[in-house]
Amino acid sequence: MGFGDLKSPAGLQVLNDYLADKSYIEGLPGVKKALGKYGPADVEDTTGSGATDSKDDDDIDLFGSDDEEESEEAKRLREERLAQYESKKAKKPALVAKSSILLDVKPWDDETDMAKLEECVRSIQADGLVWGSSKLVPVGYGIKKLQIQCVVEDDKVGTDMLEEQITAFEDYVQSMDVAAFNKI
Repeated sequence: MGFGDLKSPAGLQVLNDYLADKSYIEGLPGVKKALGKYGPADVEDTTGSGATDSKDDDDIDLFGSDDEEESEEAKRLREERLAQYESKKAKKPALVAKSSILLDVKPWDDETDMAKLEECVRSIQADGLVWGSSKLVPVGYGIKKLQIQCVVEDDKVGTDMLEEQITAFEDYVQSMDVAAFNKI
């Protein structure tokens, strides 16, 4: 039983004749048989002994198993490279997170001195706070609001702190809103 040697023309002819009226080679999936056990029964098995030859492929270690000891040279080199990486990483300055904030500061009425209002807002000083441009935007009925830009360092200055300090000027400020908040 078997197809014979499939590397020879005779073996290929036996296989071709067998598959002429069958669409597959018989056998159950998952059942491992010797190569010579497949095919027609009247053909002599010329594939070898019929037993599967299971060789251990110990010569190639594709996944780098851990059972081998790391050489002293490789260990020293790895430690040296890790130390170089850590020292290089420590020299880098930390990235400072900054945000650009656009504030709307609303006065009590149209008689509020807007120049004094802006002066009061700009008088707020903090580490990590830089005031930018400002403009007066009409709200309605002659009332204008102060729109002012500032850049803050996120770790040092928060919007809550800004709101508390700006609304502390009760004579000039009715309310304050954050119109835009963008990370830089």
